[in-house]
Amino acid sequence: MTRALGLVSTITLAVALAGAAAQAQTIKIGVNEPLTGAFAASGTYVVNGAKIAADEINAKGGILGKKIELVIEDNKSNPTEAAAVAEKLITSDKVPVLMGAWGSSLTLAVMPKLMEYETPMVVETSSSGKITTTGNPFIFRISPPSAIEAAAFKGIVDKLALKKVDFLVINNDWGRGTAEDFSKMMKEKGIAVGLVETMDQGAQDMSAQLSKIKGSDSETVIVTTAVDQLTLIFKQAAALGLKKRIITTGGSQNPDQIIAQAGAAANGTMHLTTFLPWFPEKTPNPEATNYFVSEWKKRGFDFAGCTESFRGYDGIRTVAAAIEKAGKAEPAAIKAAFWDIKVKGLNGDIVFRKSGPEGKESGQSQPNVYLIEINDGKIEMKTL
Repeated sequence: MTRALGLVSTITLAVALAGAAAQAQTIKIGVNEPLTGAFAASGTYVVNGAKIAADEINAKGGILGKKIELVIEDNKSNPTEAAAVAEKLITSDKVPVLMGAWGSSLTLAVMPKLMEYETPMVVETSSSGKITTTGNPFIFRISPPSAIEAAAFKGIVDKLALKKVDFLVINNDWGRGTAEDFSKMMKEKGIAVGLVETMDQGAQDMSAQLSKIKGSDSETVIVTTAVDQLTLIFKQAAALGLKKRIITTGGSQNPDQIIAQAGAAANGTMHLTTFLPWFPEKTPNPEATNYFVSEWKKRGFDFAGCTESFRGYDGIRTVAAAIEKAGKAEPAAIKAAFWDIKVKGLNGDIVFRKSGPEGKESGQSQPNVYLIEINDGKIEMKTL
């Protein structure tokens, strides 16, 4: 009996060691994105872009002689879930680095966990200024905060002859932060700021807010929310006869999806975006853009998702570069390596500059921002 128990124990140990050895052959990267809930469409696009990057890296031999493994978790578009997912990825899945978490409120909820477990994260989408200014040295953001968007837009406000602007924004850190940063820029330019209307992330009827805006004396409305809500806004604005110029921010608009779902109601709308899949020749890295778009189409994904999915693609490539630079898949080494990498991203070079309180700086890259307009169901590029 004792020999039998000893044999079982030996077999169990052998299986455990074999499993550990298999895991050691990969380098895990945690992916914390909204795959259900209000932001599911955008989060899914980001994850699919991340998978393209992982496959590309692995096809070239991986990193440090190992394949990378994406450990993907759904934060359900909910800040509490996003924090729980981060903790699981770090403590249970033992990932040394993460990418996430799409929305600003989601990312802000994750940030204390990064501090607690001293684990770095690449922020691929979130735009709230608080993410890189509150003193979290484990944050490295490749997307533009709303202040960078506002600064880029500043150069065109005179051409657009803006006089007074209203805002309609999602009622979270992303939307409120955008209204604050763009309002500040407008006032610096001598442009009046009128109404600042908000909407819940799950709201389906924005007619009350749009009716107020229709009755104001502004000529322009700046709108910030995800694509599914934007299409509803454009349709409802058209139904109300709202004739004002509409400009969206955040780079999460998916203009092709807007055209498909909003139809003629989208004509004349303008959008600040951070990727130009329609015009590869006008991007900083045309060859890489063509490759990514081609790979995206090859997998049967909707072209409309390119303006979101590129974030996941560049995010994973940035993480991989830091791991390679670090020489080992350990959180502290990867965190230090982020400051020393330069990645040729689809939207320009990814290089991290210090942002936030001295000694606790976050990393912030400086991506390009573009302005496009939808006319007759087609996308046109404007000059910033």
